[in-house]
This record gives sequence, C-alpha cells and structure tokens, in this order.
Amino acid sequence: MDVLFLSRLQFAVTAAFHFLFVPMTLGVVVLVAFMQTLWYKTGEEYWLKLTKFFGKLFLINFAIGVVTGISLEFQFGMNWSAYSKYVGDIFGVPLAIEATAAFFLESVFLGLWIFGWDKISKRVHLLSIWLVAIGSNLSALWILFANAFMQNPVGYKIAEGRVELTDFAAFMLNPYGWVKFFHTIFAAYCVGAFFVMGISAYHILKKRNVEAFSKSFKLASYFCAFSALMVFVFGDFHAKDISKYQPSKFAAMESVWETQKGAGYPILVLPDESGEKNTVEALKIPYMLSILATYDPFGEVKGLKEFPKEERPPVFLTFASFRAMVGLGFLFIALSLLSVWLSWKNKLENPVFLKIMIFSIPLPYLAMQLGWIVAEVGRQPWAVYGLLKTAQAVSPNLSVSQVLFSLAGYFIVYSFLGFAGFYLMFKNAVKGIEN
Repeated sequence: MDVLFLSRLQFAVTAAFHFLFVPMTLGVVVLVAFMQTLWYKTGEEYWLKLTKFFGKLFLINFAIGVVTGISLEFQFGMNWSAYSKYVGDIFGVPLAIEATAAFFLESVFLGLWIFGWDKISKRVHLLSIWLVAIGSNLSALWILFANAFMQNPVGYKIAEGRVELTDFAAFMLNPYGWVKFFHTIFAAYCVGAFFVMGISAYHILKKRNVEAFSKSFKLASYFCAFSALMVFVFGDFHAKDISKYQPSKFAAMESVWETQKGAGYPILVLPDESGEKNTVEALKIPYMLSILATYDPFGEVKGLKEFPKEERPPVFLTFASFRAMVGLGFLFIALSLLSVWLSWKNKLENPVFLKIMIFSIPLPYLAMQLGWIVAEVGRQPWAVYGLLKTAQAVSPNLSVSQVLFSLAGYFIVYSFLGFAGFYLMFKNAVKGIEN
C-alpha cells in the first residue's frame, strides 16, 4: 500500500458513502413538493399526511448528506493538494457558485418549510418546498459541471503550470456536462421514486393507511416511469459523448480491443485483460455497437489497443459495472411501467408484487454507484482527462501513516453517521403516518 492507493481508496469510500444520500435528496424532495401541491390543490387530508411523512424521511437523509458532503470536500486539500493547485482556478468556480447560490437557496427555504407550518400562507409554504427542490437540482448542476471538466476539459488555458479558466461560456456549454447532468438527475429521481414506492408498498402490504399509500405509490410510479425512460434516452446520448471525448473509456465499457468499423454488439462478453482479448463473445447484434457509439452503422469504434497500456482504464471493473448498470436500468423501466399499470387498474394489493417493490429499494442506489464507478474508474489513469494523471494529483508530502489515520477517522465517523441515519429512516419509515 502506498499514499496514492490509500488516498484513492479513502476518496472512493467517502464519495460512495456520501452518494448514498444525494440521489434520495434530489428525488424525494421533488415528490414531496408534488404531494404538497396536490394537497394545496385538492385539500385532501391524506396528501398533507403524506407530505409530512415523506418530508420527515427527506430531512433525515438531507442532514446526513450535508455532513458527509462537507467532510468529503476536505480531502481536496488534504489528499489531493496537487490537483487543487493545478485545477483549482476552474474547479473552485462551480463549487463556489454551488455553495453561495444553490446551497444557500436550498437551506434557507428548507428552514422556512420546516418551521413555517401554520405560520406563513399555504402558497408561500408550498413555494418554499419547490425552491428547495430547485436549489437541490442546481447544486447538482454545478457539481456535475465541475466533474464534467475533469471528463472533458474546455474553456481553459495552461499558465505557469496550472489550468486557468478563460471562457466561462464554453465551460457552461460543455456538452458532456449537460448530458451528464440530465442522465444523473433522472437516475436520482428513480432512486427517490423507488424509495417512495417501496415504503408505500410496505404499508399497503401491512394494510396500514392503504388509501393514502396507494396514492403515493401511484404518484411515484408515474414519476419513476418517466424518469427511467429519460435515463435511457440521456444514457444513449452520454454513451456517444464518451465515445467521442473519452474513447478509451468507451472501449473499456464495451471491452473492445481492436478498432472496428461496423462493429457488432455481443450480448455475452468475458474480458481477458491480461491477454488483451475477450475469451467469450456471443450473441452478437450486427452493427449495433457502431450505432451506439456514432449513430452510424458503419462508424468507427476505437479499440483499447489504440492506447498505451499505461493510459488504459481498468477494463473488467469498468465493463462489469457498465453492464450491470444498464441491466438494472432496463429492470427499472419494466418495474415502473408495471407499477403504473397496476396503479391505474387499482390492483396494487398483490403480495408478491409489493414484496418485490420493497426489496427493490436498494437497486437504484446500486445502479448509481455503478454509474459513478464507470465514470471515475473509466477515466483512469487521468484525474483531468488528457491533462493531469491521478498519480500527479496526490499531495506530495503525505505519509502512509497519515492517510491510514485519516482513513480510519473517516471510517469511524461515517459508520456512526450511517448507523444513525439509516436507523432513523428505517424507524420512521416503518412507523408510518401519524394519525
């Protein structure tokens, strides 16, 4: 173990843990806003109860997410000071805007929403939760655009050994960033929707407040079906961006070793990284890979052998994560469409289906973690694609003992936060609506 490996491990663990809470924040807050809107429009008491019930779960999740996000950022100075020095002029801009604009918007109106029941008008209170939802999504926008620069650097110059922002418009028009944003946001909406459907399914199965939870299930099912289809659409756009801007990542995602034109898409693949080949390639769909990469059935797909070995990402992990993510994405489309149909037909009280939806709650979380593995592992060995390698980004004066100490500290703190957060969410979710 060396400083680089331990620093990467620490960042991977803490980022993955923080990202357990971010998607739910983005997804559930929108559904809570819809629930409160329906209460405002209809006056039905069950929509108010659902708003408060899922709002409480959202607040628990939000609090843990904020704490883990703040501590996560410390690592840029502790473990990755060379990265911060090299790209801080650019990376700091969207993070500063996120903190001073989006997060403040989110936090201020969240406080107004929490303490404003019966103290401000219903209209202003409703506006507050929608502004929280907007602020959350804007926070995601700025953070994802910071990451998009790492994937596809634009609007910069190199001066005195560091990267400086020269064109903010180019930075904000980065096509990689917009597609990545929508792909990630709709995936987060699926996380929130499956959470609401799963909790609702549990209470329907237990015959508790069936009318109310049938309504929340139906709302979340429509929201999820639309979001899951949008994940597929923007995922297709994103794959083409990756093929264009990060061809080595695309080759690893699909385990393509030889450059091909008119490339087919094998359904069954088993990569052999050491042998630079696939030991299994079966059930190939003609021309499909070229279409996925370029829209052209005869388009060129670059193989991994086009790139030096030291500039190739880890193939098996990238490939397996991508395939698993895509498979889960199709499962979400199927389950959400089935949920819409059963809700529409008023046939939700099917024990087998309800249990499936309960046990499906973790699956969108898993899919998003796999997506980030593809994004970040697939970018290796680059911290900033084509500009700065990860090995050059680590803090130069760190020792192994220092990183081990901080890794242990993060593990203890995050274990406590995770236990507290998940215990409180589980306890309140199982308790149900307070009459």
